[in-house]
Amino acid sequence: MSTLLVKSAYLVTMDDHQREIPQGGLFIRDGFIEQVAPLAELPQAADEVLDLREHILLPGLVNTHHHFYQTLTRAVPAAQDANLFNWLKTLYPIWARLRPEDIYLSTQTALTELALSGCTTAADHLYLFPNGSRLDDEIAAAREVGLRLHASRGSMSLGESKGGLPPDSVVEEEEAILRDSQRLIEQYHQPAPGAMIQIVLAPCSPFSVTPQLMRESAALARAYGVHLHTHLAETEDEEDFCLQKFGKRPVSYMQELGWIGEDVWFAHAVWVNQEEIEVFARHGCGVAHCPTSNMRLASGIAPIQEYLEAGVKVGLGVDGSASNDSSHMLAEARQAMLLARVREGLRGFSRSNDPSRRLLTARQALWLGTRGGAAVLGRSDIGSLEAGKCADFFAIRLDRLEYAGALHDPLAAVVFCQPLRVDYTVVGGRVIVREGRMVTVDEERLIEQHNRAARRLLSA
Repeated sequence: MSTLLVKSAYLVTMDDHQREIPQGGLFIRDGFIEQVAPLAELPQAADEVLDLREHILLPGLVNTHHHFYQTLTRAVPAAQDANLFNWLKTLYPIWARLRPEDIYLSTQTALTELALSGCTTAADHLYLFPNGSRLDDEIAAAREVGLRLHASRGSMSLGESKGGLPPDSVVEEEEAILRDSQRLIEQYHQPAPGAMIQIVLAPCSPFSVTPQLMRESAALARAYGVHLHTHLAETEDEEDFCLQKFGKRPVSYMQELGWIGEDVWFAHAVWVNQEEIEVFARHGCGVAHCPTSNMRLASGIAPIQEYLEAGVKVGLGVDGSASNDSSHMLAEARQAMLLARVREGLRGFSRSNDPSRRLLTARQALWLGTRGGAAVLGRSDIGSLEAGKCADFFAIRLDRLEYAGALHDPLAAVVFCQPLRVDYTVVGGRVIVREGRMVTVDEERLIEQHNRAARRLLSA
């Protein structure tokens, strides 16, 4: 039994009461929060005290969609100015050269970036496994970094020769995909509260897998009680593909396959209509909103306000680092807020006299990055700072140049002002980032190894 007392200048709970507590703190026992209160009301004796009385303290951010391996192919010249399908066609041959050690290094790089931006839980979507690579490589790397991981066993089985988008060199046989999916669930999935590793089944997209694999993956996932994830309605190209190949829009196609329910979340979901939004809300589907990636690839703007008004679960995702090209969760919260405001501007907000029209707020953006993400991943043990939940949080010093003049509202400053490297990130009571530096990873050595691997991939 171990206890930790955490003191802060300003504590944001993100609980149902949306408490913001000046001079607030946490009392933690064995990795779980036991008490959240003003400092004067907390026990003063603990095995360890973390004094953050010059910091704002917030719940750990939850990243609902990423492709860690893509940190190796950031800003590739030939893919800098392409739409999604051409971007993919450019990068598939490079990704076909990935090795197991590349999966390991890129996972550590992505998770280190995420940790330094306040993220404590990340969902990754690994959907190609060349040259002996396995999801196990990612899981081993994540365990060393110390963030919670929802490791998605992605897959592609519909190659170019069968009418799909990816080259045949990066697709797998469906029997092997399902066999490996079952192995991973049985070997790694942790269903209990406080889980560090959960397995997700995630056929890549409507244009890279068959209907049969989608159905069988859903059946397998539900037999084991794990979640399902895929890309959906990201671009107009995808909509055209689904209409031509399946005779249905992407959401209707998912309904036909049985891919609708509380155990399903979709990445992007940009090109949807009001009826499809209501389908998501009615059946409890989640959405991973990836604003930076959608801007980078000119995919469009997801209807976040409509999702929230309909009651759809929405979280944030940084998406792959070849379409962002970063893994900064605070930056993603800021982008989500600003892009939603751009969309409202395009819909005539500046000329509207309707008092019910509202812009997405800084608090809503942080809600998406915490409680929203936890709901999308099906986690009730993370996303807020309250008794019984995991002791996952991050902290940023308030006496920084970037916040000067904004301390009348510290929470808003975190979103409106320049996104920063955080000072502390704690997962389950374990310090992962201390005073702006990783505790669990040698950053300089990782950067050197990662750059060497990236050069090899791009020079072949």
